[in-house]
Amino acid sequence: MSGVYIHPTAEVSEGASIGEGTKIWNQAQVREGASIGEDCVISKNVYIDAGAQIGSRVKIQNNVNVYHGVTVEDDVFLGPSMTFTNDRFPRAFQSDFEVGITLVKRGASIGANATIRCDVTIGEYAMVGSGSVVTKDVPAHALVAGNPARQIGWVCACGGKLDDQGICVRCGKKTEIP
Repeated sequence: MSGVYIHPTAEVSEGASIGEGTKIWNQAQVREGASIGEDCVISKNVYIDAGAQIGSRVKIQNNVNVYHGVTVEDDVFLGPSMTFTNDRFPRAFQSDFEVGITLVKRGASIGANATIRCDVTIGEYAMVGSGSVVTKDVPAHALVAGNPARQIGWVCACGGKLDDQGICVRCGKKTEIP
């Protein structure tokens, strides 16, 4: 793991795979079998469960939990204190739960304190508003917010809102809306 920075207070399993240029900060925990790509930032108090898959150039802010069954593709932003779930029917007394599968596609952003229920896909360059609770799939480039999260618009790859013709109000690029 040359070229990787691991803060002295972080716990990173020798059985985890960490890509070049990745930085893992204070009190983070990365479990065995987790995979983290290149040039990621894993901020303070982040938990990455056994088997979780993180792409390259991913930014994970403070206090985020990424559980087994979650795959995060490249260039994703996970805001402070957002969390994933991985069991649709949790019971403390059941030891044989089924892991739900969650996929966050390339370039998506998830705001602070959002909760992502398992068995959903967040599409490419989609944006989930802060505090939202995502209970179903989010299309590519969709802007969703609320509890439960509902689509309120479309966003460009740069993050700017798209107008009715799919033109970004921020960068002027046209995006084909699905």
